[in-house]
Amino acid sequence: MNYYYLGIVILLAIGTILALYRLLRGPTAADRMVALDAITNVTAGMIIFIALLSGRFIYVDVTLVFAILSFVGLIIVARYLEGGI
Repeated sequence: MNYYYLGIVILLAIGTILALYRLLRGPTAADRMVALDAITNVTAGMIIFIALLSGRFIYVDVTLVFAILSFVGLIIVARYLEGGI
């Protein structure tokens, strides 16, 4: 495995661990919501990285759908927390 790939995997894992810590220990619901959004963004990055390594670019389409659904879910939760629903 190339050292660049290993570095990317380590950085993505560190980002996931830090966001998971904030998700579990966040003092407010907004902190937890932002942490969950960060985890979904890191997951999308992981899927793109897997698509790059495997050469199967259908995963890019899957990642776009995943990111759009994550964004819509974030908007819905934010409106709920604000009291708009």
